[in-house]
Amino acid sequence: MPSGSDGHGPSKKSAKSAKAIKAAQKKSNPRGKSGGGPAPRNVPWMTIGAVAVVAALIAVLAVNLYPKYQANEEAQRWAPTADNPDPSDDIAGVTKIDYPAGIHVEPTQRVAYDHTPPFGGPHDAVWATCTGTVYPEPIRTENAVHSLEHGAVWITYDPDALSDDQREVLVDKVDGNTYMMLSPFPGQDTPISLQSWGHQLAVDSADDERVDQFVNALRLNPNTHPEVGASCSTIPGSGFDTDTPPAFDPNPPGPDAVPMDGGGIQPDPSELVPGGGGLPGGLPGGAQLPPELQQQLELPADGAPAPAGQ
Repeated sequence: MPSGSDGHGPSKKSAKSAKAIKAAQKKSNPRGKSGGGPAPRNVPWMTIGAVAVVAALIAVLAVNLYPKYQANEEAQRWAPTADNPDPSDDIAGVTKIDYPAGIHVEPTQRVAYDHTPPFGGPHDAVWATCTGTVYPEPIRTENAVHSLEHGAVWITYDPDALSDDQREVLVDKVDGNTYMMLSPFPGQDTPISLQSWGHQLAVDSADDERVDQFVNALRLNPNTHPEVGASCSTIPGSGFDTDTPPAFDPNPPGPDAVPMDGGGIQPDPSELVPGGGGLPGGLPGGAQLPPELQQQLELPADGAPAPAGQ
């Protein structure tokens, strides 16, 4: 037998070959997986989830903010300007009448108003609180008309002709919005009526787009109401209590009612200051003067907005 031939040579070669094959398999399949297919990918679920959350937030913001953007654009469209001092001229159905200002009646007197609800003419010396006030019961018309003289919008509705859902739409428009008030007015000709000084609009639905147009055009419009700068807040001890306001009288005025021309009553000189004037001596303590009204009072005499920075 040749030297070095001990009968184990072929077995060593076989072992080396097996090791080489295993090494090659490890290189082609680093994780030691069988089957020879590609290794599965790691899906970045956390990243995908985060992107989905961000996309959902953007969608929610868009759904909530875009209607507000549209509403703001619409409000600007109907806001008074120097070139268009009374945008309500472009609102279909608005009735306009020029009423004399400052004619005051006594708390016990009635006025023979020419429209129902009234939107101008003689009125009580004390105004109804109009700081976004929602009255659950009808209020005395003579007090409400004085609020219109201060630049407020008074929305009334027939409680027998308007659903609770429609009333809630009106409440959302009025509640907390200064220089506005809402109250029932039994027996009025239409389900809803909007009043500002010398202006009135009757509609059948609270969703009518003209409701917002009327408010944007006439609420605090310095060109359409006599007492620019006058308060809408309650004056303590004035005789008008927001919680228990003077009662509404559903009966027609009697023969002793004050006529629309005042029947010889002299206008209150404190309300006849050139340019509107407002309250003599400024606003009483606690009176409400919102920023938008302050900006309007700071306009130049021609009504044009002051340049930015002034």
